This record gives sequence, structure tokens and C-alpha cells, in this order.
Amino acid sequence: MKKNKSFCVCPLASGSKGNSLLVSCHNSSILIDAGLSGIEIERRLNRVNIDPESLRAIIITHEHSDHVRGAGILSRRFKLPLYITQKTLQACRGLGKIEDICFFECGTPFEIDQILISPFSTSHDARDPAGLTMEYNGHKIGIATDLGIATNLVREHLKNSNILYLESNHDLEMLINGSYPWHLKQRIKGRTGHLSNMDAAALVSELKTDHLKHVILAHLSEENNCPQKALLEVSKSLNASNIALHVAEPDQPGKIIKL
Repeated sequence: MKKNKSFCVCPLASGSKGNSLLVSCHNSSILIDAGLSGIEIERRLNRVNIDPESLRAIIITHEHSDHVRGAGILSRRFKLPLYITQKTLQACRGLGKIEDICFFECGTPFEIDQILISPFSTSHDARDPAGLTMEYNGHKIGIATDLGIATNLVREHLKNSNILYLESNHDLEMLINGSYPWHLKQRIKGRTGHLSNMDAAALVSELKTDHLKHVILAHLSEENNCPQKALLEVSKSLNASNIALHVAEPDQPGKIIKL
């Protein structure tokens, strides 16, 4: 990878099968979650011309397998520190031995390679789930997936972001009329479940400022949503502004978005 002075984000995978987001500055990169196999994450990095050797760390937002599946093998293969909360580590299964664990706590910022990372608590059915903001050189990326409601804390952290990586999990009508059992439907649309397209649109409307340049819709359900519905719903909140709207896909990496 050529030396990069911009602040960049690239979705590698997003959805119930696996989640991983790449954030880069200078000549180093950070993985937010690693929910695919190590081999598949390497393959997707290579597809967007990112050298896996440029990875500097992995940050885990919560313990669900679609966020941690490849974290252990990548940490060992590339000697990467794993940033994780103590409660999340305790809840993780199958990570294997990790040589370099860096614990963080929601509410306490930390730095990796000049990127200021501010973790904040989210409402999800995990032990200690976290959203993140990442700031570098006057730019800010807000990351919030896997949350049932957008609390005031979430809004406060995400405000004035230049890029929002935001859950838009389901279309409510598709979910209610779909094949999932009732208890699972209740979980998904509950306070510790996932944001709907309408929830995402309402949050984007609140967070829309002159600072916001890109919105990436993430964690779309393959059964209870589709990119067209998510894009249509959230685009209503943008009111023909110059904010670019994207969808993170499950089966292939997205494009690199630079600030």
C-alpha cells in the first residue's frame, strides 16, 4: 500500500454472516471487528490493495461470533494487539491464546498510531457492547452497529462526524411479515436488538451537519432488508444534500472512502 496521509475507511464485510471495518491513516490500518475467517479477511484486504502487514491492531466491539471469528488467528499471524473490554473477552469463545491484549473501557479514550479512539456503551444483547468514534487530523468517523436504540449517549458521541458507519438492519414490515419466529422478531426490534431503516433515518436526520460527508449503512439483514429499501428510507432524511450514501455489503469489500 502506498503511503497514505488521509483518513480512510473501508467496509470489508457487514451483515449477520460477518463484520469487519478497516480504518487507515499514514501507512497503518486498524480492523474494527474481525468476523470472517482470517484467510477471508486477508483476501478482502488484498482486493482493496491493502497489505495485511500494514495492520496495527484489532478492536473488538462485542463478543458475537460475526464480529470475532477471525480475530484470534489474525492477532497471532500478524502479531497484532487485540483491543477489547474485559467483560467482552470473558464472553468470547474460540479466540485462542492472544499474546497482546489491551483492555479498554467505554468512556475512556485511547490512541493507536495517532488516532484518538473514544469507545461508548451501546444498547445490545452482549456483555459490554461498544460503539466507537475515531479522530485524526481534524476528521471524525462515527461507528455504531448492533444497537437496539440510539441513546442520548450515542447521539452525543456521533455528532459532528464526517463519516457515519451506522446500522440499518431491517425493514420493519419485512421483519414482522417474515419467517423468523416471534421471539426472534421481538429481540431484533427490541431495545437491545438492532436499528431499523426508520431508526437509522431518524438518527441521520439528527446528526446531519455541514461536517457530515458520508453515511455508510451497515449490518443489513439479508432476509429482513434489502439495500434499495435502506437507501430509500435513509435518503429521505438527507433532503437532497451533498452527503454521499453507501451500503456496506456482506459478500465483498466496499470502496475506500477518504477524508
